[in-house]
Amino acid sequence: LYLNLRKMKKIILVLALIFGLNSVSAQEDLITKHSGEVVKGRVVKLEEYTIVFKYEGEDAENTISKYAVEKIVYGKSGRLEEVTEKIIINGEEDWDKVVILEDKGYISGLKKGDEVRGKTGLVNFQTGNTGDKKAEKKLKMDAAKLGCQFILLTSDKTTVGANSNAIGGSQAIKKGVGYKY
Repeated sequence: LYLNLRKMKKIILVLALIFGLNSVSAQEDLITKHSGEVVKGRVVKLEEYTIVFKYEGEDAENTISKYAVEKIVYGKSGRLEEVTEKIIINGEEDWDKVVILEDKGYISGLKKGDEVRGKTGLVNFQTGNTGDKKAEKKLKMDAAKLGCQFILLTSDKTTVGANSNAIGGSQAIKKGVGYKY
């Protein structure tokens, strides 16, 4: 009888440890990226364009762009939160889906691509705003050709030549770096 009691205590202890460990790992939040990668940790806060989280067992806060994240499953409640919709770029014809980002914080979790640029001709008969839009379209087309969903804008300038803007002496030049999932 004493031997069976000891075996029962060991079995109960082992079961308690197993259930205890399962409940600890169930507390982890699962951050699913559009690339398919799943990040396990604890979401600290959601900001407008970023998610701040901590890896399990670490105190350092990490930041990931919301653009890189599809969804979050919260470990404590099991609640699912859709974060962003995946942008699909099949080629240059999808240029209008490309998103221009102006802050380095918004690229965290995305993969860096090549440099892209868009410019208007030096002699063009567009107003400044139209030339700017044409340069932006060319920039997005360049990124879409590379399969990049995002552009981190690195340079945005308009130059005015010896001829005044009214005659067409302005040129809009935009440069950036393409990023993808």
